[in-house]
Amino acid sequence: MRRYIITGAPGAGKTTVLAGLRDRGYAVVGEAATDVIARDHAAGDDLQSRAADFLDAITELQRERQLRAVPADVTVQVFDRSPICTLALARYIGHPVTPVLAGEVERVMAAGIYQPRVFFVHLLGFITPTAARRITLVQSQRFAEFHVRAYRELGFELVDVPVATVEQRVELIDRHLRS
Repeated sequence: MRRYIITGAPGAGKTTVLAGLRDRGYAVVGEAATDVIARDHAAGDDLQSRAADFLDAITELQRERQLRAVPADVTVQVFDRSPICTLALARYIGHPVTPVLAGEVERVMAAGIYQPRVFFVHLLGFITPTAARRITLVQSQRFAEFHVRAYRELGFELVDVPVATVEQRVELIDRHLRS
């Protein structure tokens, strides 16, 4: 099983690109942070205000999704973010890395869970706010830098997915996944 990560700043278009990859038959694993935020908003809780709990909830959901059994015919999974992104988030918000997050990053690195090639989706030049995305373009650009540093620091190769049409972005990633 080859597991790839798609990352980038909030609002870069990762979800749309992943939908295009799903349409091409790839097994796509959704972003945990967005789901944690939605779950907590629905419960009337703003877990984001408690950084350690928020980081751990994201990390635990990422781990759960990564460990899920997949059909035998699935040879490639594409993940919308990873624990390395959660590490970048902790650093971006200036919060100490929790033991849960540190342990998960150590586990995925030691086990070589993800392919060393990570797809970095570049910002489109604007941000569309959502219930989960409460960030400005300038903040998102800064956050992107934290992602780049975290992945490079851990030895990943970043494949740039530049601003282009959705189809062009999907095609670029698809070519890499097939190579």
